[in-house]
Amino acid sequence: MNFGFSYIGLIFLAMLIVPNIIWTKNIPEGYEKYVKNENKILVILERAGEALVSCVSLIFSDFNINGITYWSLWLLGAALLMILYEIYWVRYFKSSKTMKDFYRDLLGIPVAGATLPVAAFLLLGIYGKNIFMIVSVVILGIGHIGIHLNHSKEIK
Repeated sequence: MNFGFSYIGLIFLAMLIVPNIIWTKNIPEGYEKYVKNENKILVILERAGEALVSCVSLIFSDFNINGITYWSLWLLGAALLMILYEIYWVRYFKSSKTMKDFYRDLLGIPVAGATLPVAAFLLLGIYGKNIFMIVSVVILGIGHIGIHLNHSKEIK
């Protein structure tokens, strides 16, 4: 693991944060009702994971491209998942912006808005051979995916 700025980490974080900023102006009606029911332990794990993943993404140069090898397929997979995440958001922003629209599967992936970025950052951690990223993503995934799976179950 090598300390240093990661431009790949910055790109991934931008792909994550920009749609979420736009979402704050396009929140589905009734979303606040579901937030009130969130499991507090999952919320703590989610927040800790968000902070850890954000920091680790930027401070390790392990995620930058260092030539093209078979190992680069991990980075390609991570990038493809982030592109699917952007497609998820485009579909949501073009929809009626209901809770069902927000939690609709994408290509059979449940709670795609939560699952895709978590999976992408996990693959990024594997690509960078960075245990800090992998552990951070596991913490984030338990909280973030757990919360959104619960929301999804509530609307059904």
